[in-house]
Amino acid sequence: MTEPQSLYDLLGGETGVRALVDRFYALMDSSPEAKDIRALHATSLKQSREKLFMFLSGWSGGPPLYMRKFGHPKLRMRHMPFSIAERERDQWLWCMDRAIDAGNFDPAVAEHLKTRFSEIADFMRNQGV
Repeated sequence: MTEPQSLYDLLGGETGVRALVDRFYALMDSSPEAKDIRALHATSLKQSREKLFMFLSGWSGGPPLYMRKFGHPKLRMRHMPFSIAERERDQWLWCMDRAIDAGNFDPAVAEHLKTRFSEIADFMRNQGV
Protein backbone atom coordinates (compact mmCIF):
# COMPACT_ATOMS: atom_id res chain seq x y z
CA MET A 1 0.00 0.00 0.00
CA THR A 2 1.40 3.43 -0.93
CA GLU A 3 1.00 6.52 1.19
CA PRO A 4 -0.76 9.50 -0.38
CA GLN A 5 1.56 12.14 -1.75
CA SER A 6 1.89 15.38 0.18
CA LEU A 7 1.20 18.70 -1.47
CA TYR A 8 4.96 19.24 -1.32
CA ASP A 9 5.44 16.11 -3.45
CA LEU A 10 2.66 17.13 -5.84
CA LEU A 11 4.40 20.48 -6.33
CA GLY A 12 7.63 18.72 -7.27
CA GLY A 13 9.41 18.82 -3.92
CA GLU A 14 12.14 21.35 -3.27
CA THR A 15 12.68 22.05 -6.97
CA GLY A 16 8.99 22.62 -7.65
CA VAL A 17 8.40 24.83 -4.62
CA ARG A 18 11.47 26.93 -5.41
CA ALA A 19 10.35 27.29 -9.04
CA LEU A 20 6.89 28.45 -7.91
CA VAL A 21 8.44 31.05 -5.62
CA ASP A 22 10.85 32.21 -8.33
CA ARG A 23 8.00 32.63 -10.84
CA PHE A 24 5.95 34.50 -8.25
CA TYR A 25 8.68 37.00 -7.42
CA ALA A 26 9.70 37.43 -11.06
CA LEU A 27 6.12 38.47 -11.82
CA MET A 28 5.97 40.77 -8.82
CA ASP A 29 9.25 42.38 -9.78
CA SER A 30 8.40 42.96 -13.44
CA SER A 31 4.64 43.44 -13.72
CA PRO A 32 2.97 46.85 -13.55
CA GLU A 33 -0.08 44.97 -12.23
CA ALA A 34 1.90 44.31 -9.02
CA LYS A 35 3.43 47.74 -8.45
CA ASP A 36 1.78 48.40 -5.09
CA ILE A 37 2.62 45.03 -3.56
CA ARG A 38 6.15 45.27 -4.98
CA ALA A 39 6.59 48.64 -3.28
CA LEU A 40 6.04 46.99 0.11
CA HIS A 41 9.14 44.83 -0.39
CA ALA A 42 12.83 45.63 -0.11
CA THR A 43 14.76 46.58 -3.24
CA SER A 44 16.28 43.11 -3.31
CA LEU A 45 13.77 40.28 -3.20
CA LYS A 46 16.39 37.71 -2.21
CA GLN A 47 15.36 37.50 1.45
CA SER A 48 11.64 37.49 0.60
CA ARG A 49 12.19 34.68 -1.91
CA GLU A 50 14.04 32.58 0.61
CA LYS A 51 11.49 33.13 3.39
CA LEU A 52 8.54 32.28 1.14
CA PHE A 53 10.34 29.18 -0.11
CA MET A 54 11.06 28.08 3.45
CA PHE A 55 7.50 28.76 4.55
CA LEU A 56 5.89 26.98 1.59
CA SER A 57 8.16 24.00 2.08
CA GLY A 58 6.73 23.28 5.52
CA TRP A 59 3.21 24.55 4.73
CA SER A 60 2.93 22.06 1.88
CA GLY A 61 4.13 19.08 3.92
CA GLY A 62 7.84 19.20 3.19
CA PRO A 63 10.69 20.05 5.54
CA PRO A 64 9.65 22.72 8.09
CA LEU A 65 12.52 25.01 7.12
CA TYR A 66 10.87 28.26 8.22
CA MET A 67 9.89 26.91 11.63
CA ARG A 68 13.39 25.56 12.23
CA LYS A 69 14.97 28.94 11.54
CA PHE A 70 12.38 31.49 12.69
CA GLY A 71 9.82 29.63 14.79
CA HIS A 72 6.07 29.77 14.19
CA PRO A 73 5.27 31.81 11.06
CA LYS A 74 2.67 34.06 12.79
CA LEU A 75 1.78 35.31 9.32
CA ARG A 76 -0.73 37.98 10.27
CA MET A 77 1.48 39.42 13.01
CA ARG A 78 4.53 39.49 10.73
CA HIS A 79 2.55 41.32 8.04
CA MET A 80 0.99 43.93 10.38
CA PRO A 81 3.71 46.55 9.79
CA PHE A 82 2.65 46.67 6.11
CA SER A 83 -0.50 48.32 4.84
CA ILE A 84 -2.39 45.50 3.15
CA ALA A 85 -5.79 46.35 1.71
CA GLU A 86 -7.80 44.73 -1.07
CA ARG A 87 -5.52 46.19 -3.75
CA GLU A 88 -2.37 44.68 -2.25
CA ARG A 89 -4.13 41.37 -1.60
CA ASP A 90 -5.39 41.25 -5.17
CA GLN A 91 -1.98 42.10 -6.63
CA TRP A 92 -0.32 39.38 -4.54
CA LEU A 93 -2.92 36.89 -5.75
CA TRP A 94 -2.53 38.06 -9.35
CA CYS A 95 1.17 37.14 -9.18
CA MET A 96 0.58 33.85 -7.36
CA ASP A 97 -2.24 32.73 -9.65
CA ARG A 98 -0.06 33.28 -12.71
CA ALA A 99 2.91 31.57 -11.08
CA ILE A 100 0.68 28.57 -10.34
CA ASP A 101 -0.72 28.54 -13.89
CA ALA A 102 2.81 28.51 -15.31
CA GLY A 103 3.70 25.51 -13.15
CA ASN A 104 1.79 22.93 -15.15
CA PHE A 105 0.40 21.39 -11.97
CA ASP A 106 -2.45 18.92 -11.95
CA PRO A 107 -5.62 21.06 -12.24
CA ALA A 108 -6.90 19.85 -8.85
CA VAL A 109 -3.61 20.85 -7.21
CA ALA A 110 -3.66 24.26 -8.90
CA GLU A 111 -7.23 24.87 -7.78
CA HIS A 112 -6.40 23.82 -4.22
CA LEU A 113 -3.43 26.21 -4.14
CA LYS A 114 -5.46 29.10 -5.51
CA THR A 115 -8.23 28.54 -2.97
CA ARG A 116 -5.88 28.28 -0.01
CA PHE A 117 -3.72 31.24 -1.09
CA SER A 118 -6.85 33.33 -1.58
CA GLU A 119 -7.91 32.55 1.99
CA ILE A 120 -4.47 33.31 3.38
CA ALA A 121 -4.07 36.53 1.39
CA ASP A 122 -7.46 37.77 2.54
CA PHE A 123 -6.49 37.00 6.15
CA MET A 124 -3.39 39.22 5.74
CA ARG A 125 -5.51 42.30 5.02
CA ASN A 126 -5.20 44.87 7.78
CA GLN A 127 -6.71 47.90 6.04
CA GLY A 128 -10.33 48.26 5.03
CA VAL A 129 -11.11 44.95 6.69
